[in-house]
Amino acid sequence: MAVTGLAAVLLVIALLLVVVITVQPIARKLELSETVLLAIVGIIIGSLADVALRSSHTSAFNGIAEALLDFPLNSEEFLLIFLPALVFQGALAIDVRRLAHETGTVLLLAVVAVVIATATIGFALYPFAQMPLVVCLLLGSIVATTDPSAVAGIFRDIGAATRLTRLVEGEALLNDAAAISIFSILLPSVTLHKAIHLGDALISFVVSFVGALIVGVVVGRLTLVMMSAIASSAAEITLTVALPYVVYILSDEILGVSGVVATAAAGLTLSVYGPSTIRPQTWLFLNQLWQQLVFWAGSLVFVLASMLVPRLLVGMTRWDWVLILIASVAGLVARAAVVFGMLPLLAWTRLSPPVPTPFKVTMVWGGLRGAITLALALAVTENEHVSTPVAHFIGIIATGFVLITLLVNGTTLRSLVLFLKLDRLSPIDEAMRHQVLSIGLGNVCTRAKELGDELGFSADASRSVVDHLARRAEEEQAANEFDRALSDIQRVNLALITIASQERSMLLDLFRMQGLSRRVMETLLRSSEAAIDGARLEGRLGYVRALRKRLSPSLRFKAAQWVHNHLRLDRPLMLCMAERFEMLMVAHFISISLTRFMHERLEPTLGSRIGEIVAEVLSRQRKLLDEALETLRLHYHGYAEALENRIFRQIALRLESEEYTTLLSESLISDELSRELLKELERRRHRLVKRMSFDLRSGIEDRLKHAAIFKGLPGAELHDLATTTSLRFVAPQEVICRKGRKMRAIYFISAGLAESHVAGADVLYGAGDLIGAQEALHGWRCPGTIRAVQFGHFMVITASRFQRLIEDYPVVLENIQNILRKREAGEQPIALLPGANRKVEDDAGKDALMLLAPKSQLPPAPETKE
Repeated sequence: MAVTGLAAVLLVIALLLVVVITVQPIARKLELSETVLLAIVGIIIGSLADVALRSSHTSAFNGIAEALLDFPLNSEEFLLIFLPALVFQGALAIDVRRLAHETGTVLLLAVVAVVIATATIGFALYPFAQMPLVVCLLLGSIVATTDPSAVAGIFRDIGAATRLTRLVEGEALLNDAAAISIFSILLPSVTLHKAIHLGDALISFVVSFVGALIVGVVVGRLTLVMMSAIASSAAEITLTVALPYVVYILSDEILGVSGVVATAAAGLTLSVYGPSTIRPQTWLFLNQLWQQLVFWAGSLVFVLASMLVPRLLVGMTRWDWVLILIASVAGLVARAAVVFGMLPLLAWTRLSPPVPTPFKVTMVWGGLRGAITLALALAVTENEHVSTPVAHFIGIIATGFVLITLLVNGTTLRSLVLFLKLDRLSPIDEAMRHQVLSIGLGNVCTRAKELGDELGFSADASRSVVDHLARRAEEEQAANEFDRALSDIQRVNLALITIASQERSMLLDLFRMQGLSRRVMETLLRSSEAAIDGARLEGRLGYVRALRKRLSPSLRFKAAQWVHNHLRLDRPLMLCMAERFEMLMVAHFISISLTRFMHERLEPTLGSRIGEIVAEVLSRQRKLLDEALETLRLHYHGYAEALENRIFRQIALRLESEEYTTLLSESLISDELSRELLKELERRRHRLVKRMSFDLRSGIEDRLKHAAIFKGLPGAELHDLATTTSLRFVAPQEVICRKGRKMRAIYFISAGLAESHVAGADVLYGAGDLIGAQEALHGWRCPGTIRAVQFGHFMVITASRFQRLIEDYPVVLENIQNILRKREAGEQPIALLPGANRKVEDDAGKDALMLLAPKSQLPPAPETKE
């Protein structure tokens, strides 16, 4: 009984998947790209199906043969089903921050190279093809797009340089969009005989690209917001499966912009923010799921597209082979002209890092074409408005072009990469390899010997293994040129990159704990990734700059502070303060672990001298971090203690969970008991998920009460002053007031230091000082720019409120005069909080001229009323 209908289609898909997994081991054995071999197998299957359908002896297979040859997918459906998934996963798997440094190179290869290839191939064919120029250009746009799957697969198999793989995969994200956009502009000219206006076409091309980027980023960010709100692993993964199709159809069908670019932008957005938004275990499973989906989709794409080759080549002549050869040579020349002619210009203008010549040769030869080219060619042959000669020309030349790149370039690319030695480690990596192995093998040898003695292995049985390890360690030590291969600067940079990468790993590990804020983890992860990039590009300076930026108040924090000061709304700043508190505390714990990691793991590898330099960098960063954290702890001691307790409880729950998992793996507890223990653990963990309440105004009245300047004020006035006082948290070098500006508020320094330069003298303000009081009283402008020296906590009182306070309570002015006399006598500022035991620098606040000016400059104290 013949299999027909839907059953035949499903059977075909199932059998093709079986063929795919059978091809894998054969490709590895033959040292061929899986994609190239799949294309060959697809052509064979298509040919056999055609033979089976024509033969009268194989009628039982007619249903399957018909399903193979007339698969119920046209070119448009083919692209709609497979293209979004392939593009999205390609973007999801890319290291966006590493690719960002190659933006110029990627855009050149993905856009400019496609345009030049289209023009070169079209004009090369025009004199020989006996077809209109627009038809030749249409063919050029079809074969201009490269397929990275075969190339990237070869690079990964032989361990080629990661930068080369990154460039090829980055190019693939956008070149499909460029080719499809040009194809969409040229096809109506062929079918409707419309003239093409270059200016309009260029504007349409740019609008399509830019609009698609905006749509992709916006939809990607909205998806991340939904993930944060839902907080369910199944829902998060489901959203990522829906995202590429939603954004592709929304862009392509509704908004009229490039669906491919929008899908790539959405995937890149998820790649950047996903690790800090989605739990690590969910993110890992999500990537594995997409790799599997794309493995199926990519394999089926190549097989199904290759099965169309025999049909597309029907009626082929010898002259068609000449045209295919002309198109192939023109495509190779166009790609070489871009790679060798334009990439050096990018390097010369410093728009992109230079690309080595071996990379360029490989990129030119690796311009393989694949399934997208065949799908676009099929779109032309299926279009009823395209004449038969044009359809025949497009179908045959495009198919032949694909076959040449796959069977010639694809089969020789591996040998070219090996010949150019692109599979070898760089000198730095080679030196690092010898250094790591010489140390590591020595440790393994010692541990193996101890374990052999402990387990009672005979000396003869263990000696050969231990001796072999010792010999390998000696060989690596003899070949070790680490000290000569790397300069001190390179080793410091390598250490800082390693430190920043280790910090990222620790953060991802901490992120597994429920209860930690996703926004906090996103901030920390982004700054650690910025530190990796900074160390890689600018060394120590870039690393330090990235971490200092982490400690500086964010734009969101500054906006919340503005709302607090001007609109008297505390909640936005309370949320930001709670997140900042948690961020600083987590960063503090991480910094302790990083210092230990540096001494235990990095210093033995890179040397004690490098260890000292890196330790100094970490120490300075730790000092800034502790300073910022201590400023908050001083004023919110209760919240700090509660937050520490909560984080430690989360760590304890994590350890408890790991202990139960270990007990289960060792069969010391049953599955039922394990489930019960973990269920109870989950209940306790759930109680820690609720956000802690943060009282922004906690203790303000008490701080004002114990401040020497406000001594003697009645309780009712202190309470009223506390309710009208705003808070300002400053970072080092933050401007408090610029020179010449009118002082609209005075700043009471609760903690921290500030400085100014007035009349050739440096003025330093410390805890207990007022900034701008004299200017507020007299209406003067700020005589010099005032900046914060360290992290600080200021209380802000409006100038009008302070003037009213002086008028109503002359005791405040008397307090100012008393403090001035004590300062002139060399006494330290009075501590802000009783028992705070916070040491102030000797000169802190001693010369606070803005407030504690000579007595003659102070306004006279009003007479005390009886």
